[in-house]
Amino acid sequence: MLEKIDLEAVVAIAKEAGNAIMKIYEKDFSVEYKEDDSPLTEADTKANEIICSALEALYPNIPIMSEENKQTEYELRKNWEYYWCIDPIDGTKEFIKKNDEFTVNIALIHKNTPVLGVVYAPAIDEMYKAKKGEGAFKNNQKLPLQTNETPEKKLTVVASKSHLSQETQEFIDNLDAQEIEQISRGSSLKLCMVAEGVADIYPRLAPTMEWDTAAADAVVRESGKMTYEFQSKKPVQYNKKNLLNPWFVVQ
Repeated sequence: MLEKIDLEAVVAIAKEAGNAIMKIYEKDFSVEYKEDDSPLTEADTKANEIICSALEALYPNIPIMSEENKQTEYELRKNWEYYWCIDPIDGTKEFIKKNDEFTVNIALIHKNTPVLGVVYAPAIDEMYKAKKGEGAFKNNQKLPLQTNETPEKKLTVVASKSHLSQETQEFIDNLDAQEIEQISRGSSLKLCMVAEGVADIYPRLAPTMEWDTAAADAVVRESGKMTYEFQSKKPVQYNKKNLLNPWFVVQ
């Protein structure tokens, strides 16, 4: 199945969604709040429509899981061999703050592993993409772009801009390096920074959902890095009964 998926077609879908998002981003827009108090804008809804309809047209036999869609019962989806995992705008809070650090995320999951990912940050025109066995890229440059040869001397740690938990901060404070530089970024760009090599580690000891990480996780894995469960140290898995991610560390 994976060989039949055209990565560049998925890139084009992400760009189309990104263009629609930017038209709304550049004007005044209203914000609604879902039952879980998370924000929702017309850009989330519009991007979701674009992505879902395009993927359904290209790959009608592959089911779709999106943050903005009603979720399929686990008894049905546990049998999915492949499915799309989508977050039309990851970093809606960053979108609302207009700080440019939000992304369009489209992932293809095989059973419980991300095997294709597209992460597009339309406000800064950064495109990350990966397909299993073919490498990971940022704006068509192969990742990682740089490597830290002396991590014992200095570690660069990236953390959430809007959701930095006390546990995450304690983890960072206890890292074993002579110097620790801590930077913050919004959305799934944090995982991509580790894939790129501009950050060495991204700890997230706070809640996230599978669609928040799936696309960028594919980029991470194809760059030679990994997203590990904090407790078990095993790779993070997808399509779980509970779609909440465990605490994790990307490095």
